[in-house]
Amino acid sequence: MVLADLKIKMNSLLTAIFDKTEVESFFYLLIDFRLNLSKIYFLLNPSVAISAEDVTFFESAIQKLKEEKPIQYILGETEFYGLQFKVNENTLIPRPETEELVDWIIQDQLIINNEGLAILDIGTGSGCIPVSLAKNLTGSKVTTVDVSAAAIEVAQGNAEVNKVAVSFLNDSILEPEIVNDLKYMFDVIVSNPPYVRNLEKQEIKKNVLAYEPHLALFVEDNDALIFYKKITEYALNHLKNEGVLYFEINQYLGKETVELIESLGFKNVELRKDLSGNDRMIKACGF
Repeated sequence: MVLADLKIKMNSLLTAIFDKTEVESFFYLLIDFRLNLSKIYFLLNPSVAISAEDVTFFESAIQKLKEEKPIQYILGETEFYGLQFKVNENTLIPRPETEELVDWIIQDQLIINNEGLAILDIGTGSGCIPVSLAKNLTGSKVTTVDVSAAAIEVAQGNAEVNKVAVSFLNDSILEPEIVNDLKYMFDVIVSNPPYVRNLEKQEIKKNVLAYEPHLALFVEDNDALIFYKKITEYALNHLKNEGVLYFEINQYLGKETVELIESLGFKNVELRKDLSGNDRMIKACGF
């Protein structure tokens, strides 16, 4: 088999499930990952032969894509904020909206030009938020907490690969023990907690619903803001006077989340839309 034949085969088998542009992106990701070949190289050399071993890899990947397994889990890695992150079924796949949240924090803090920031991330996952903040806010002391020991293991590897120092805590913010005992206050607390209600499951694509960890995704319909309440209460007692709280939020609950945070004591709460025009991020300060 040559590369051009592989591309044709992927199109024939996958375009019934994905649009053609997405299938092409899968093809280029796979040849870059497996063969270290770029899109430009392929366009100039479409008749490059593929070894039998590589054909087996690509056929396995195509089968997994037919089952709608996310390409990031097939590759075991993804890019976030210009950094590489390992991912698996114990971690959510980092989203572009979360990059927007990280960028908001970084740009805010660079303007303030604080040195040695103390940052707490709640809900580590792959480590995309704490690792990116540690990488871009030099000298910061970054701590992150997650209820999943398996997720923390992945995130620790990502911190090592990206050469940053992050402190990892295995704890639940709903019933905190270790986190409550921290003796220092934070300049920034950030969280992208579970926020998808069960009633919204019908909107979720199979590649998310069948493969990504439900523990990190879903909340009960009758208590959809439980994490925001608990984290905001924690922030009131663990943020410095000039500290800032940041959240990624459910796009359908922007107004309700703002009202909750204000009702708990924050005076300045800003709701921001993502690039798709959805209510997605909150910044709160002044309490």
